[in-house]
Amino acid sequence: MNTSRKISVVGLGYVGLPVAVAFGKAGKTIGYDINQIRIEELRHGYDHTGEVTAEELIATDIVYTNSVEDLKRANFHIVAVPTPVNDSNQPDLTLLLRASEIVGKALKAGDIVVYESTVYPGATEEDCVPVLEKVSGLTCGRDFRVGYSPERINPGDKEHTFCRIKKVVAGQDTESLEIIAKTYETVVTAGVHRAPSIMVAEAAKVIENTQRDLNIALMNELALIFDKLAIDTSAVLQAAGSKWNFLPFKPGLVGGHCIGVDPYYLTHKAEKIGYIPQVILAGRRINDGMGKYIAQRTVKEMIHAGHYIAGSTVTVLGLTFKENCPDLRNSKVIDIIRELKEYGIKVQVHDPLADTDEASREYGVSLSALEELKPAAALISAVAHESYRHWSLDKLSPLLADKPVLIDVKGIFDHCVLQDSGIRVWRL
Repeated sequence: MNTSRKISVVGLGYVGLPVAVAFGKAGKTIGYDINQIRIEELRHGYDHTGEVTAEELIATDIVYTNSVEDLKRANFHIVAVPTPVNDSNQPDLTLLLRASEIVGKALKAGDIVVYESTVYPGATEEDCVPVLEKVSGLTCGRDFRVGYSPERINPGDKEHTFCRIKKVVAGQDTESLEIIAKTYETVVTAGVHRAPSIMVAEAAKVIENTQRDLNIALMNELALIFDKLAIDTSAVLQAAGSKWNFLPFKPGLVGGHCIGVDPYYLTHKAEKIGYIPQVILAGRRINDGMGKYIAQRTVKEMIHAGHYIAGSTVTVLGLTFKENCPDLRNSKVIDIIRELKEYGIKVQVHDPLADTDEASREYGVSLSALEELKPAAALISAVAHESYRHWSLDKLSPLLADKPVLIDVKGIFDHCVLQDSGIRVWRL
């Protein structure tokens, strides 16, 4: 098999673009995306996700394209497209299979296809390979090889970047594994871990985030219990955290395209083989219910403060799934907003990082500029953007009406100062 590799990256989103940029710094790389607007954006040196700077884009040798003909010039194809869940929390492989069709049209003898998208164990060989073979007319294992290398991109994280995170790699045989490992080693300075099989690498990916999901679910359940006991969860965690081996997880909304999704890929596969997961699904139910709980707790605090609920106004600060990141995918803040509206509450939403058009398209939410916000009965600090963390009492006060309520989901404000000023404060 040819060991000289020219790279293509299919899917230039939060995962694919940093991968393409890393390889593009080392040599000519083909960056493919079906979105022509995205292609033009990158050609002009702009990345709306904020993962890559204009200077980094300029420093690369990447051909941005939506042409299959350009893909044919590569012989090492990396597929990095989203793999979400549908409304029933079942894996949606639509984009992955479509990307496989596209790569199949460009596939040649001797090529290698590596999938980075999150999948359940077995999906690469059972779902993707048949598509590659059908479209290309080639036979996997004889004419081309496949591998899997789970993405570990953390949106908004400028420290744990693609090149600085150890890369798990797997191939369908020893020869392809070594080619895949050596190819990634040219750009990943943290090194690679050679997994013994593709299914092992696929499973490793889904349990990384399942583990985090369960730990946060425990914190969320503790927060629910302590709230009923009138105990400050944050104070409890600070006290427990003084022990050397206490893990520093905190309660909160669990959304995004990894932690809130990956466990469902694992449970889907488990159910297909006849095992009904208990712990994993229990954790998912807790985390998926936190948005509704926060909204209901907001209503209770408003009632205690003396507000009429129907027709009142609540301001929500933050819509993205996590702080300091414009990513709106699978944001659980929308659960808060929808539940509040069920009570007849008028909700105004502000987020300095979220794209206005995307918020409207994905969630039907109209974002308001800061100066457009009317004084509200309650203010929910839902996302701990860095810009919000620096807000003082003078900044918060104009956003609140009489008998003010502040719901500080992430605990980013000085509660003593706020309470001394007459604001009713609750935090998760």
